Amino acid sequence: MTVDSAVAEIRVVCGPTAAGKSVIALWLAERGAGTIVSADSRQIYRGFDVGTAKPAPSERARVPHRGIDVVDPVARYSAAAWAAAADMWIDEALAAGRVPIVVGGTGLYLRALFEGLFTQPETDPAARRDLEHSLAGLSVDELRRWVRVLDPARAHLGRTQLLRAIEVALLTGHRVSELHRDRATAPRWRPRYLVVDPGPGLAARMATRLDDMLDHGWPDEVQRLMQTVPPDAPAWNATGYGAVRRMVRGELTRTAAREAILIHTRQYAKRQRTWFRHQLPANRVTRIDPLAGDWRAAVARWAGAGFVDEATA
Repeated sequence: MTVDSAVAEIRVVCGPTAAGKSVIALWLAERGAGTIVSADSRQIYRGFDVGTAKPAPSERARVPHRGIDVVDPVARYSAAAWAAAADMWIDEALAAGRVPIVVGGTGLYLRALFEGLFTQPETDPAARRDLEHSLAGLSVDELRRWVRVLDPARAHLGRTQLLRAIEVALLTGHRVSELHRDRATAPRWRPRYLVVDPGPGLAARMATRLDDMLDHGWPDEVQRLMQTVPPDAPAWNATGYGAVRRMVRGELTRTAAREAILIHTRQYAKRQRTWFRHQLPANRVTRIDPLAGDWRAAVARWAGAGFVDEATA
């Protein structure tokens, strides 16, 4: 899609899970009067805090954050809904004289915001419910096999997006990938991407973060949530929550739960890396290793003159 050169440029800090995006974004926002707009499909749910690595209250007090604690755990929330809200959050930040910084690893959210939205054809609610029931027991690999036939361009995505691709294809006769291409509205913003990825160091970062979560409240959080949140609520689909639920119920040991979560997290990071490698325009991407000693200077250069003084970064 052609983007009007007059649209506002927005800084985007993205990359795989546990890469260090939040630390970099917070550092940047504090030095440039920034407002962080979270592009994380897991952090939108209220109450699901530890396992989604939400910024701590102290961090949210230092810099305005949007896109966190948006909906209740039982709500269905789409990329289109997030993009519409993100438009509003960006407008609010600009009106307040702040610089919006979009931060997150949900590629579908970024695509919806920066490539435009499309109007999905209406579907019959009863047929949709029947299809959801039929697909509920299928594994991600089984869903992916369906999508390779129905909408191959989306077969690398996660469970929620795979289900939506099947739903749209079977109930409307259209592919989501084609709707994005043919029916998208003009975007309002032009992104400049900073892809944060520590390369081989990511595996150790994921393991360290997971241990910290398990040691500091994730099981307790899940035990509380199980008292009030229905077991089929969409929020439970966030990576790792299923394994921690089983651990809390005594069905898995901590060691087994930890290993299951690490496997799923690695798989999720692999899909994210594939998306960021193939779906972003190369001429608008800067890549950095957050483990490099000079990452602050690199971020300052990417942010641009007047945002952060590179000499004092």
